[in-house]
Amino acid sequence: MNKTGILYVVSTPIGNLEDITLRALRVLREVDLVAAEDTRQTKKLLSYYDIKVPVISYREENRQRQGQRILEDLEDGRNIALVSDAGTPCISDPGVHLVNLAWQANIKVCPIPGPTAIMTALSVAGVRTHPFVFLGFLPQRKGRRKRLFETLKGLSYTIAFYESPHRFLDTLKILAEIFKDALVIVARELTKRHEEIKRGSPEQLLDYYKKKGIKGEFTIIIARKV
Repeated sequence: MNKTGILYVVSTPIGNLEDITLRALRVLREVDLVAAEDTRQTKKLLSYYDIKVPVISYREENRQRQGQRILEDLEDGRNIALVSDAGTPCISDPGVHLVNLAWQANIKVCPIPGPTAIMTALSVAGVRTHPFVFLGFLPQRKGRRKRLFETLKGLSYTIAFYESPHRFLDTLKILAEIFKDALVIVARELTKRHEEIKRGSPEQLLDYYKKKGIKGEFTIIIARKV
């Protein structure tokens, strides 16, 4: 019976390419294949470190077909690294489905830890993080987002989530209505050239970003007081 391969869940930088561990670089050099959510981003990273390994696409749109292909490769003894668009795989991305397939097939899954936007933002927020609730990406529909926040209003938890630029202002408007007096932290483009971290009330942040304009990806924290 052939020995099966290992699925490595490899964390990669969320922006600054220097934010990668020595272990992650070694694993990326040694695997037979890299399955990437965004092959363009991953190839930039591999090129930066002169890593020459085949890269295939594994994303939400093709995860069923590619998942079976990757599983067959693992069963044939090939070692494969799973990487996300940026940061730690399986945190609000389709990698979770592949990891679940591996577990069901008795394939060894090995975590290679590293950056993730949510923990990076929480580390510099200056607020209590025990406990906190992470919402991932919010629902696309404004009404569903509003209902979600209404259900969370009474919690004594710090709340953290990701938001896209085209919904960002609408989400701040909802927060200004439901969490009027809360301290909110907005972390934009973390570790990148235009990194920005702002603290204030939802209304203050709404005024600021209306004037500044919206660009980049956002991590938002609704804080418990220290």
